[in-house]
Amino acid sequence: MKAKPLFYTLLLLFLASSCSNTKYLADGELLYIGGKIKVEDTAISSKERKNLKKEFKALLRPLPNKKILGLRPKLYIYNLVGQPKREKGFRYWLRNKVGEPPVLFSKVALEYNQSVLQNHAENKGYFNTKIASDSTRKGKRASAEYIIKPGSNYKIKQVLFPTDSSELGKKIAGTGDKSFLKIGESYDLDMIKAERIRIDSYLKEQGYFYFSADYLKIQVDSTVGKYQVDLIVKVKNETPELARKVYKINDIIIYPNYSLTADAKIKTSDSIQKYHDFTIIDSANTFNPRIFDRTLYFKKNDVYNRTNHNLSLNRLVNLGTFKFVKNQFKVADTLENYLDAYYYLTPLTRKSIRLEVLAKTNSANYTGTELNVNWSNRNTFKGAELLSISAFGGLEVQMAGQNKGFNVYRVGTEASLIWPRIIAPIKTHSSSGYVPKTKVTLGYEYQNRSQLYSLNSFKSSFGYLWKENIRKEHQLNVTEISFVSPAHVSNLYYQKIDSNPSLAKVIEKQLIFGPTYSYTYTNTMEIAKKNTIYFKGGFDLAGTLTGLATGANVKKGDTVTVFKVPFSQFAKMETEFRHYLKLGDRAQLASRFLVGAGYTYGNSSELPFIKQFFIGGTNSIRAFRARSIGPGSFKPTVETNAFLPDQSGDLKLEFNTEYRAKLFSIVHGALFIDAGNIWLVNPEVNKPGSQFSSKFLHELAVGTGAGLRFDFSFLILRTDFAFPIRKPYLPDGQRWVLNQINLGNGPWRSENLVFNLAIGYPF
Repeated sequence: MKAKPLFYTLLLLFLASSCSNTKYLADGELLYIGGKIKVEDTAISSKERKNLKKEFKALLRPLPNKKILGLRPKLYIYNLVGQPKREKGFRYWLRNKVGEPPVLFSKVALEYNQSVLQNHAENKGYFNTKIASDSTRKGKRASAEYIIKPGSNYKIKQVLFPTDSSELGKKIAGTGDKSFLKIGESYDLDMIKAERIRIDSYLKEQGYFYFSADYLKIQVDSTVGKYQVDLIVKVKNETPELARKVYKINDIIIYPNYSLTADAKIKTSDSIQKYHDFTIIDSANTFNPRIFDRTLYFKKNDVYNRTNHNLSLNRLVNLGTFKFVKNQFKVADTLENYLDAYYYLTPLTRKSIRLEVLAKTNSANYTGTELNVNWSNRNTFKGAELLSISAFGGLEVQMAGQNKGFNVYRVGTEASLIWPRIIAPIKTHSSSGYVPKTKVTLGYEYQNRSQLYSLNSFKSSFGYLWKENIRKEHQLNVTEISFVSPAHVSNLYYQKIDSNPSLAKVIEKQLIFGPTYSYTYTNTMEIAKKNTIYFKGGFDLAGTLTGLATGANVKKGDTVTVFKVPFSQFAKMETEFRHYLKLGDRAQLASRFLVGAGYTYGNSSELPFIKQFFIGGTNSIRAFRARSIGPGSFKPTVETNAFLPDQSGDLKLEFNTEYRAKLFSIVHGALFIDAGNIWLVNPEVNKPGSQFSSKFLHELAVGTGAGLRFDFSFLILRTDFAFPIRKPYLPDGQRWVLNQINLGNGPWRSENLVFNLAIGYPF
């Protein structure tokens, strides 16, 4: 009985929408509701018919108005709003951005669609296809129908390559074993085009600079057998002589200070510098010539090839020093079959300063602002080195919660220097299109939590960054040093430590040094793929060699100090995997899996606070405040979290999945579910239930919610409303709280509903 009102409501909405979508049409106009494809042929399999029907359906134009659950809401909104008086304002935006004008049957060209379908069928090897079309009218709606009889599909009998004695012919014939055209497979025009491009790409690697795929033709002979074709690869007779020759590199001329202005003139007097195989023309002596030796892959007398051509350009662009990179090859005047290579490089402004003012908020009820000033020099020592010096200051104010007034103040500075090469005792060589880099950083931060404590943090690192290709990236810090020391600790905080000893971790002196490494793989830039992934894995090894050398063993009381501070000794691993599944053009399912683990030994009994794991917040489990979950089934009291939730652990497990869909214009919607927790390796008396055990799956926190994303191109503003559906700190058997959800109840919303405001997607 309860379902009947809903059914009748939906029925009324359907009828109202259907009527209103046609009553606004002028006399004689018909609403186009789509085209149908019918494939009739017993000569092909049911699978072939199904695939052809899908392919043909995608080619029909125009597309009808979009439907959701059988309704056309965008068209309904367009008609309902009516014609606005002005071409601006809310009504204009609603009608033209959210709404959608009717697709009229008068815009449907049956004969044009028929010819498109005919061409597609023949391009796929159905040479004897017959197509008929018709239309059907019902009231003020009309549809089209296309009846297709494709006939048998033609298969490739053999592929014949050139047999002449020319070097070009021999090169092409030698690629036959790598051909995209396979005997027994269907004739496919797209594959034939791909084969021409494949051969051209191969020839470019062999020095045929002026060759083009347009100089190749692949003839089709359909008389060789029943439903069979021979494909004959030939070089066109009109191919110019330049395209038939192999070229080598002669002079390499570089203009490293080139201007793109119309009146720019290249001045060569007293500015020519010879360096190895390069001729550098730059009267200002802007760059040290050795950067071109590391960047350009061509050397004099090398045979031209496309790979080195592209690698050289990619490396010049990825130096981060040039605004524009232009390359040109010309036939040499003095030598036959040689090319002169020209590189015109326009530098970016050498020195720049950037000022940023940020506003931020987090789910721990802190709202604040931050000011950043960054100065950079892109050519510090004339070797394309990047020197960056930044300073920042910020304030975060606790706007709600049990205790207000414990504000956070931060000031600090950081300097980094990046060399576009590997600085190491052993000489290295990279064949990647990305320049390997050496980076050194030095930074300091002062953090003051009013009425509680202050911390001084120093950090420095020296390491390398390199990319194998656009998908794979590595970062190795040979050493990374962090030192944290308390400056002022209030009596109030000491009093809180007496009742909650774990708060002492925050103000402990910490000295961490050792190597770190991370590896990233992603193919998310390949937007044509239905499935894309992102993976990042990394590890820290702190104090390992020093601990072994000194025999440090905290369990035996043999703690070793450096400058009177015990150094940390641990191994930490963290991995993140993301998967993105496209669900059509307007929707996506995004998922993330995180796992992390830290293990202490030697000189340490627990991970330093700044290296521990945290969970919860705007980019984690959004139904819980930042850092407020766990560890395990432990429930922090109000006293424990008096100032800021800081629950930390040695192990972390997290899973998120989110359905994303474009609603209209810049507005996107999302439905999500998050789960995870953190745990301690060793038991802690003050945190019962915090130790990792075989029952860890029963201690997962789970939250769900929905949100809107506003895509402004230059940034994405994200809003999420989330609430918990599983609370790990409740007694076992009572942790699922689905039956307690009551969105209409004020106290329930106050306790459970969490609003997140953030920039960008959470993953």
